[in-house]
Amino acid sequence: MLKLRLSRGGTKKRPVYKVVVADSRFARDGRFIEKVGFFNPLLPKEKKERIGLEAERIKYWLGQGAQPTTRVARILGENELMPMPANGNNPQKAIPKKDRKKEGSDDAKKEEAAKADAAPTDGAKKEEAPKVDAKKEEAPKAEAKKEEAPKAEAKKEEAPKAEAKKEEAPKADAPKDEKK
Repeated sequence: MLKLRLSRGGTKKRPVYKVVVADSRFARDGRFIEKVGFFNPLLPKEKKERIGLEAERIKYWLGQGAQPTTRVARILGENELMPMPANGNNPQKAIPKKDRKKEGSDDAKKEEAAKADAAPTDGAKKEEAPKVDAKKEEAPKAEAKKEEAPKAEAKKEEAPKAEAKKEEAPKADAPKDEKK
């Protein structure tokens, strides 16, 4: 697939980019088909030397099916060579990475809860009513389990009686010891 993308040049901490048409399988700074412009992010936005584009060649490659990357699409949109792409929504960008996972899981839970609390349609309300009845039917089962618990306690009460019998047994052994 053909891509209109940026190829990095320049030195360390001083980037200069070429806008190139390249196969998406090739390396970022590697082989490309044609150079169609440049971009210097170090210059102020007001200077026209910041961006240079060959409009006719870019329109040709877009007509051939080349897809611009998000950054190139913004550059082309600013220069009115194609419609400006929609702004992305990344609310996580302002949160430090180490905190994103923790808050992200809480946010996901809140969103699910909000969807569940959202007003359902009339058909959905009718479907929910039997579910509530089913939960009520399950409640007596839980009460039955509570009734079983005292039986277990009764068994525990029987256990001390057995211990008492064991205590009596050594007393019977004690007189035998005395006979000797």
